[in-house]
Amino acid sequence: MELAVNAYKATGEFPRSELYGLTSQMRRAAGSIAANIAEGHGRETTAHFIQFLRFSQGSLKEFETHLIIASKVGFLPDQRFEELMHQSENIGKMLRALIRSLQDKL
Repeated sequence: MELAVNAYKATGEFPRSELYGLTSQMRRAAGSIAANIAEGHGRETTAHFIQFLRFSQGSLKEFETHLIIASKVGFLPDQRFEELMHQSENIGKMLRALIRSLQDKL
């Protein structure tokens, strides 16, 4: 959820013309990461949880793509980009580790 909050803060600085473009897409993707984890955790089986963790991975990669675009078009200062990318990469590592751990229990 912290990544989603940071994404909202970072995109608050984007041009108003991007409100329904990159701003919306980045916020939605970042929010979907946490939401899919939560939804999967609420499912009845480990296999379903793993499936939703994979959805989270997809949303994370989508977020990273939008993050790179925002950086390349000059919407994000380099330091902010690096902070968000580092946070995103750490979440990716945690998701992969959790998936592996759950798969080992199947």
